[in-house]
Amino acid sequence: MFQLRYPHHSTVSTLSPFGESQNYIIMAKKYIHHTLEEYVDALSRKTPVPGGGSAAALTASVAAALLSMVANYSIGKTSSKAAGKGIERVLHKSEHLRKQFLEFVDLDAQAYLRVVQSRGAALKERRMALKEARKVPLKVCRLCYQAVRLTPILVEQGNKHLLSDVEVAVELLEAAFNAALINVRINQG
Repeated sequence: MFQLRYPHHSTVSTLSPFGESQNYIIMAKKYIHHTLEEYVDALSRKTPVPGGGSAAALTASVAAALLSMVANYSIGKTSSKAAGKGIERVLHKSEHLRKQFLEFVDLDAQAYLRVVQSRGAALKERRMALKEARKVPLKVCRLCYQAVRLTPILVEQGNKHLLSDVEVAVELLEAAFNAALINVRINQG
């Protein structure tokens, strides 16, 4: 028997749903500090994290980044000062959301890891871990809704050549919302 060693990894032991002991190699480095290739590779591994909740948060962050891009292209090109101020507010809000979603990439993984670690523990502890694991995807849902609400001004006053990017952002936000909602439901316990 041999043990694989990866840089920036640690090992977590837990019980499987079938009662057997399992060891998982988990990234110790925050996922937001990984390259895209490293994150997708970690997502594809047979480990409990990252998973769907983390991927939902990343998807939402990509959507918010698209909204920021459209806002950046639109600043200074609006029909009025008021519209320009509106675009600047959208940019400020979309950047804030983008950063929050990125934080949730790791926070979701941490919360779900606590669920995995609580297997075999007392019922109260398992329920508490599940309750905590619902919080992050619920926040992702709420923030996806806030991000979608930024789109009308971009459609009306933003760069018309980038309307498809706004549409893609909306589709990604809907997908992230639905994926996060699945995680809220599954963590009901």
